Amino acid sequence: MSLELISVTVGFGRTDTRTTVLDGLDVTFEAGRTTALVGPSGSGKSTLLAVAGALLRPDSGQILLDGDDLAVLSDRGRAKVRRERVGYMFQSGNLLSGLPAVEQLLAAAYIGGERPRAHRARAEEALTRVGLGHRLRHRPDQLSGGERQRVALARALFRSPKLLLVDEPTAAVDRSQAGELAALLAERTRQDDCVTVVATHDPAVAEAADRVVDMAELTAAVAGAARSGH
Repeated sequence: MSLELISVTVGFGRTDTRTTVLDGLDVTFEAGRTTALVGPSGSGKSTLLAVAGALLRPDSGQILLDGDDLAVLSDRGRAKVRRERVGYMFQSGNLLSGLPAVEQLLAAAYIGGERPRAHRARAEEALTRVGLGHRLRHRPDQLSGGERQRVALARALFRSPKLLLVDEPTAAVDRSQAGELAALLAERTRQDDCVTVVATHDPAVAEAADRVVDMAELTAAVAGAARSGH
């Protein structure tokens, strides 16, 4: 299992004022390993996550998830990939305000076309695995920032995705919780053998990752290869 971006280019804006964010990018991510994407704002971290997760179609290039090119799929095909093969963990957690923790996971099952009642025990187990077995019926406003992010992680992994995409997972937690959450993310990646890509500014997340990719260095390498004709 792997995720491979080959000659991926993404730009935004009109032709006369277009800004290229990713320009002929080549990078590969492996299963069972957490890769931290680092670099300043505007370096392309979130854009890379968006194209990798079939949320955004690149202008050119290939997005190979286990050999399947997501860039050429129809809109329906891309939606199917997002629903069945990709898990997302957003910076804010993106939890539904009125639902207890366990119902957050069951709502994800419902959206995925499954019967929520059939998965309640598994949802409770998933939350227990991230240390929230005692908070199953607490709503987001009754949870700490770190606990909300744990719910978001359990929800992202609930349907056993091949690819886990994470955007600034520790932005909403205090420093004492950041390292713990980063270690948990790395641990679950190894246990579930998924490809995990994390966009982050947090040194604690980078330190816990198996690999760190500096977007500025990656972009410079592509530009250097282009100048040399390779």
